[in-house]
Amino acid sequence: MHPNALLELATELLHRVLQFQQPADNVVSDFFRQQRALGMRERHTLAETTYAVLRQRLLFQHLAQSGKGEMERRLAVLGWSGNDGFLRAALSEAEQQWLAQVSAVDRSALPDKLRHNLPEWLAERLMPAMGDEFWPLIDSLNVAAPLDLRVNTFKAKRDDVQAAFKAEGIEAAQTPYSPWGLRVQGKPALHKLDVFVRGDVEVQDEGSQLLALLTDAKRGEMVVDFCAGAGGKTLALGAAMRNTGRLYAFDTSGHRLAALKPRLARSGLSNVYPVQIAHERDERIKRLAGKIDRVLVDAPCSGLGTLRRNPDMKWRQSPTSVDELRAKQAAILESAARLLKPGGRLVYATCSLLEEENEAIATAFTDAQRHAFEPLAVADSLTRAHVGDADGLVRADFLRVWPHRHGTDAFFAAAWERR
Repeated sequence: MHPNALLELATELLHRVLQFQQPADNVVSDFFRQQRALGMRERHTLAETTYAVLRQRLLFQHLAQSGKGEMERRLAVLGWSGNDGFLRAALSEAEQQWLAQVSAVDRSALPDKLRHNLPEWLAERLMPAMGDEFWPLIDSLNVAAPLDLRVNTFKAKRDDVQAAFKAEGIEAAQTPYSPWGLRVQGKPALHKLDVFVRGDVEVQDEGSQLLALLTDAKRGEMVVDFCAGAGGKTLALGAAMRNTGRLYAFDTSGHRLAALKPRLARSGLSNVYPVQIAHERDERIKRLAGKIDRVLVDAPCSGLGTLRRNPDMKWRQSPTSVDELRAKQAAILESAARLLKPGGRLVYATCSLLEEENEAIATAFTDAQRHAFEPLAVADSLTRAHVGDADGLVRADFLRVWPHRHGTDAFFAAAWERR
């Protein structure tokens, strides 16, 4: 493709994404479906340029003010993540001079808001909460995440899968915390590999794997993944149960549950029962009250812990949306708790950075349910699940993992046992 044409496509894609009407990954996928002639390298350049702009939007908008022409084109030039020579070929002489000038700006001397590239409301919450770790966190969030995989232990062993990757010329390192995980740098064509096609691995961040490990589902148990989504943690739980017992995957979205079906077929599991529910008080939930051994509530949240993968989330959330989510999180947790039998385990989790979605919800539940639920020592539970360095993953007896500390997305989890 001619350099000018590719830069024009990057400009068009940014124009769509920066409207923030849909998640960025959906917009990018739709765009690629409309541009079927694009090659893999061109798609990579367009996608990574888009995500670079989303990560550093405030900085790039500030720098772009000195340029001329369409704003989205200037942003695409600043965030260009393809071949430099290709970009230069697409730029006029004036644009090349402008790019050289703005590239020479000392970014370390700019105001904080242009360095952290967070909306003001979010920076105001994270700066005091993180203290000296704020800037390391920011640095980690502005780097693309590696590809984490979970070995399907129902079908395969981690060492064997690692060797299979090596035979394909792909280095897959064992994750330091999850005993199920492998980490791959770059973006190999995973869907073309036998280990993926036959269901030996699934894409799942190591932090997400830890939530399933904390839930500690056993053979023959009745287990509920209360907010299953596309089923990543559902499949991890089903494998841990060795395809025995009964595992319900609840979600209000039929579309998300439909995305579970091909993954479920690859996994070889037959103990999973996807169920679309209307809300957390659905009658189908009430019928299971007091019968369930384990419940995982990976609650709907702001998703701000996944900014490495979804940098648009920081621009699509607001204080109002977080307050609405908090009310929903508390209601879902209360409803899910009714499912547990005595001795059953309840896990509440989010992929949020914010204490109000995490510790605040868990602490309020503990205070309200002291007569019925006993908080669990998370470090002990993780150690029994063969998680590495479990103590280093825990803060105030909650699971708290961070990209700058642990190399994972940011996750929170609390656990209780029904009295």
